[in-house]
Amino acid sequence: MKYTQSGGRTTAGPEERFTGTVQVDSIRTPDEQSAVGCAHVRFAPGARTAWHHHPKGQTLYVTDGIGLVSTRDGGIQEIRPGDVVYIEPGEEHWHGATPDRFMAHIAMQEADKNGDVVTWLEHVSDEDYMG
Repeated sequence: MKYTQSGGRTTAGPEERFTGTVQVDSIRTPDEQSAVGCAHVRFAPGARTAWHHHPKGQTLYVTDGIGLVSTRDGGIQEIRPGDVVYIEPGEEHWHGATPDRFMAHIAMQEADKNGDVVTWLEHVSDEDYMG
């Protein structure tokens, strides 16, 4: 068993990966024992990720508020507490809060054989965000 005491692990989402105010609480980082990475991510109204993709896919579990998720070839989907979203490996997507509501989710992904969990791309335009 490995126990990690809570405290002091909230960081601001970096500007090169997010638009708006985002707070990230790391839950688990992939290591030699497990390839699973996990974080609790909180988005202020209008905040969102940049476009990105995951080599082994990603699962989002919405914990609070109302959010949005979209892929390059799909429409924008509204997401609410209790919703689970699975994004396929390599599928370019973004997720974040609606323009007028906060949203929080647990993001879970697995590292590939090189230890990579995500590839970040360009910021989501306001046009793409508003659909």
